Amino acid sequence: MSNTHRARLERRIAGSTNRWRFPKQPFTGDLLSLSQMFKALSIDFEEALRNPDRLHISQIQKFFCENFKNKDIQSAEADVILECLGFKWELHQPQLFQSETLAKLYLKALTQGTTYPLRELEELLRAQSPKKTKEKSPAKRMIISLKINDPLVTKVAFATALKNLYVSEVEINLEDVLGVLASAHILQFSGLVQRCVDVMITRLMPSTIKNFYEAGCKYKEEQLTTACEKWLEMNLVPLVGMQIHLRKIPQDLLHKVLKSPRLFTFSEFRLLKTMLLWVFLQLNYKIQAIPTHETVMTFFKSFPENCCFLDRDIGQSLRPLFLCLRLHGITKGKDLEVLRYINFFPESWLNRVTANHYHALENGGDMDQLKDLNTQAVRFGLLFNQENTTYSKMIAVYGFFFKITGLKHDTTSYSFYMQRIKHTDLESPFVVYEHKPVSLRAARMVKYEIRAQALVDSKWQEFRTNQIMQKFGLTKPSCKSHPRLTCLTLAHWGRTGPIYLSRWLPASRQIHCLAWLLTRIRLCHKPILKIQTVGIPIYVSFAFIFPPS
Repeated sequence: MSNTHRARLERRIAGSTNRWRFPKQPFTGDLLSLSQMFKALSIDFEEALRNPDRLHISQIQKFFCENFKNKDIQSAEADVILECLGFKWELHQPQLFQSETLAKLYLKALTQGTTYPLRELEELLRAQSPKKTKEKSPAKRMIISLKINDPLVTKVAFATALKNLYVSEVEINLEDVLGVLASAHILQFSGLVQRCVDVMITRLMPSTIKNFYEAGCKYKEEQLTTACEKWLEMNLVPLVGMQIHLRKIPQDLLHKVLKSPRLFTFSEFRLLKTMLLWVFLQLNYKIQAIPTHETVMTFFKSFPENCCFLDRDIGQSLRPLFLCLRLHGITKGKDLEVLRYINFFPESWLNRVTANHYHALENGGDMDQLKDLNTQAVRFGLLFNQENTTYSKMIAVYGFFFKITGLKHDTTSYSFYMQRIKHTDLESPFVVYEHKPVSLRAARMVKYEIRAQALVDSKWQEFRTNQIMQKFGLTKPSCKSHPRLTCLTLAHWGRTGPIYLSRWLPASRQIHCLAWLLTRIRLCHKPILKIQTVGIPIYVSFAFIFPPS
């Protein structure tokens, strides 16, 4: 047993009453008086002896909150003067005890310099008892001091926090919310802390994301930091990446977002452009406007060619960020030329990307090196806004052309799907020339997932399909099939198919016929993600890989 613990448990006999006393703080009274006081406060005596350092502030807070919650202040005269930030703040006991910090300071001042501190506390509680308001004697007026070193705490923010001790629905301005949160943490005022967190979550935007995230980390508010991460997962590329506020995004937050499987991006190359812009803004802090893409490329090209940017001292710390990117998802020829032009990545990284592309083209699109859909899939995205009723985009990977589409059925009903299309059905032949390779394979096995996310009442709704393995064919039904027709085909087959097979085909042919029919159903099937939401915009991600044939 430690010396500190042993000293606390030592007892001695005091006075002619032969009572046992504790010689050390915080128990300066004898056992009988302690027991009587704890009984009056509804405090478990044994638990109090086991945890003396807590000072039972929470029970005292409970006493004041229950008895004076809705009681008006009868006198303008304050019970306590709080000296803080160069001001003197007049407070009253019932409101003061909502703050654990102020309660501790008050009780410490109350018992300081007295021979019987427990008696002082008993008198305080007896004086404030609602049952004896007529006999209540004036409480001792105390002066307490609180020193604050947090730079976020301003006089206006601290005054707002103290006002919340008296009025529960005080409006918290956006410009003061950080200071109010800091003040609430110093005061240990849990109700106000939660109100600040709620306000900050509803006001996340490019200009506030950095400060709110850092405040969440500083004060260990996990709900706030998680909200910042989820918000940035959706808005890094389409919103923050288009504004100068991108410069302020902390590297650790960026790293978390890049590793998330929920990250939304229009394409892997758009995500790369956003990251390159972030690096450019970190190194060119005087620039106050978003530069053109050509300006960013020229900047990185200006470094000596004997060493790539990530191998330089200035780029070493940024490697973990760019290791999160899926460079194998950049397949357009002109985009791959940009990767080599800017001299940003190590040669070994670029050679690996080139080798993977060559292998895939030689093997009908097979992505042998990709296994995990959550961390390795090629990603494309649609941002479905209020004005959209139908929105689609053509994508091409290794000569295979797909259309990803979103449909709005009514004010809250949407559906999203992808389908393969022939290169001859493309609206413009220029698209074929731009992507160059064209695959004539009749069918392509694809493993994919569709995910949609929308923000409703400051909470993210997430909808997703399962991970689907499907063959996409070039036949006409593959382009024009309808989910209802597919369901009718399956239902009809379940009722009558075996009868027809057994009636018209020998047993040796039934298995072949069944396999053929199931293949046709699989080729025609167009899985759809159907959702119901009032959230706008809707962030829709299509993630897929081409498994080995």
